Amino acid sequence: MKNTFLLLIALGFFGPVPVNAQEIKVSLLAKKQPVFTQSNQNPVLRLSVNNTSSLSLNAFSGTVGAESVKDIEKIELYDSDTLSHFTTKHLLGEAQIDGRKFTIKFKEPATFNQHHLWLNVVLKNSAKLSHQLLLQADYFLAGNGKQIRLDREQFAFRIGRVVRKHGDDNVDTYRIPGIATTVSGALISVYDIRYLNARDLPANIDVGMSRSLDRGETWEPMKVIMDMGEPNENNGVGDPAILYDAKTHTIWMAALWSKGNRSISGSKPGLLPDETGQLVLVKSTDDGLTWSKPISITAEVKNPKWNLFFNGPGTGTVMADGTLVFPAQYWDENKLPHSTIIYSKDQGQSWKAGIGAKNNTTESAVVETVPGQLMLNMRDNAGKFRSIATTNDFGQTWQTHPTSANTLVDPVCMGSLIRAKAKVKGKLQEVLFFSNPNSSVSRKNLTLKASLDLGQTWSEKAQLLIDERESYGYSALTMIDENTIGILYEGVRDLYFVQVKVNDLFR
Repeated sequence: MKNTFLLLIALGFFGPVPVNAQEIKVSLLAKKQPVFTQSNQNPVLRLSVNNTSSLSLNAFSGTVGAESVKDIEKIELYDSDTLSHFTTKHLLGEAQIDGRKFTIKFKEPATFNQHHLWLNVVLKNSAKLSHQLLLQADYFLAGNGKQIRLDREQFAFRIGRVVRKHGDDNVDTYRIPGIATTVSGALISVYDIRYLNARDLPANIDVGMSRSLDRGETWEPMKVIMDMGEPNENNGVGDPAILYDAKTHTIWMAALWSKGNRSISGSKPGLLPDETGQLVLVKSTDDGLTWSKPISITAEVKNPKWNLFFNGPGTGTVMADGTLVFPAQYWDENKLPHSTIIYSKDQGQSWKAGIGAKNNTTESAVVETVPGQLMLNMRDNAGKFRSIATTNDFGQTWQTHPTSANTLVDPVCMGSLIRAKAKVKGKLQEVLFFSNPNSSVSRKNLTLKASLDLGQTWSEKAQLLIDERESYGYSALTMIDENTIGILYEGVRDLYFVQVKVNDLFR
């Protein structure tokens, strides 16, 4: 949202601009990202000031939406000097919110040449996810008492929660989100607890869970639901995926156990934990309050010749006939990866695997489109686009989908795909929702997309940018209700949650 305003300040009077008018240019850039509770750094608006005069600025004034008054703790203005990115180098001033108008009085008069200022918002922990933060830049107050008026465009930002922040519980990094909604409405999120650093397996990693009983407004304290024992540096488990079986009220969680160096680089042919990485499962039948002990299903699904077999992270699915399905991947005897699925037709008592859908693909997401047909949406190491395939025989054969490698842009990253009954402009429809970094070159521009024809087309009119920032890029989707989608996604070492109204995708 760029708007550049030429601000001409007449010396002592209004009317025609005299020859000796003093000139100040201000360019506004609103960041396309949510504003988060539990965070003191939410730089939402950059004001690039070019002041070729000697006129000083003493204050900044703006307006917030009526709904935002109760959500904001304070608004700050920082000067990052000539740096275009946000820094807390110099706090010019701050204002508490008392009514819709606010004025930030500078600690000392400021004479800018070419500086970037940042408006930073600190929210109350009670700020509601269903609200939007509405913000308007009104004017600067100059040293001679004149108001340097801006265009007063109103900017809107989503409100989000920081579900896990680096440093929480002395953990360095939280990564690899998965999320599901139970019949009771509980949101169950799972993720990697990377205690010492951001490194992938093999490392000191356990699987954690956070639960919300109020649509993501608040989250209960973290539980460790998968810990394969000491020493953790040589016994990590991670890359979780979750699914919920509404018929049996069972939450299933799959992950990769690396006993020693038994992740992608060090796993070998065989079936035993000392030879190869293990695909392990836990389950909960009480909405995540308690969890079973981990069991390995490696011997059921892995060809002993392959180097590694494990799940695709994120979210699995339950077919109309009750079959449980997780996305998966295997690295064959030549260390070439293949996306596939595992499935259970007896409510998790036994599991089988499909063959690879495409060479050189890894993390994937799976949904049932028409009865009996599964669609696999794959991270492809070839880059630029997602690869898509379908199967009617549980992965024994695969058919390349018309949208494969030409429709869904991807920077070689994990993506999330779910099918849901959702209300689109008041009408209940079957919709596929997809999220990933909408870029072919880097993990930025996390975007939510919708398809009304079960993935045959993805209209640019039915997509919504959630967060433009560079990040680790993984995300996981769930339906909160027929009108609302929940997104759990990665920042850099942190996990965020936002709500999105379905109709926001179809304006």
